[in-house]
Amino acid sequence: MKAIGHVFIVDDDAEIRLHLGNLLRHVGYSVSDFGSAKEFLASYSNSGASVLVLDMRMPIMSGLDLQKSLRAKGSDIPIIYISGESRSQEIIDAMKDGAIDFLWKPFSHTQLVEAIEKGLNIDAQHHKSRKHYKHVEAMYETLSRREKSIFALMLLGHGNKDIAAKLSVMPDTVKKYRAQVFEKMQVDNLPALLDLCKGFELPADID
Repeated sequence: MKAIGHVFIVDDDAEIRLHLGNLLRHVGYSVSDFGSAKEFLASYSNSGASVLVLDMRMPIMSGLDLQKSLRAKGSDIPIIYISGESRSQEIIDAMKDGAIDFLWKPFSHTQLVEAIEKGLNIDAQHHKSRKHYKHVEAMYETLSRREKSIFALMLLGHGNKDIAAKLSVMPDTVKKYRAQVFEKMQVDNLPALLDLCKGFELPADID
């Protein structure tokens, strides 16, 4: 089943934008197209599952320049490059920086739709992950300073006695704080906590 999402097209060739836009709208996608990277950056907002179909060679600001700018802003929108002429190093740099596909012009409609579907599914997973991490972060912020310290040591695999020694408290005190951590993080045991917090980055200022 087709992923619901939006396709951004950035290409300085108006005919290509018109052709691809009409094609993709006919298939069922919502589409926005831009004649330059700067036009795209001025209006871009990644509020839902989306993918960027991007020309590699454009005047003033190239596709690679746009990709670098997006990554610097924290955007992980999946990028599909389209190009009639590109150097090998350009392709390598694009893929290293997270582009998901590279299509040589002329490419088939099937190739483009398959790449877009792949990108939309990736972006949907990105949004799901961000929502999960925001939920974990919100629960984490309900912990007291001492609970946060114990939480961090728990995630690092330290047992009660080791935590007690590190924090200069009694093991029974650690047990009490562990129970409070479980309650506030809405889990029943350590394996569930570890699973919940997989990929969650602790703040650098934890004691």
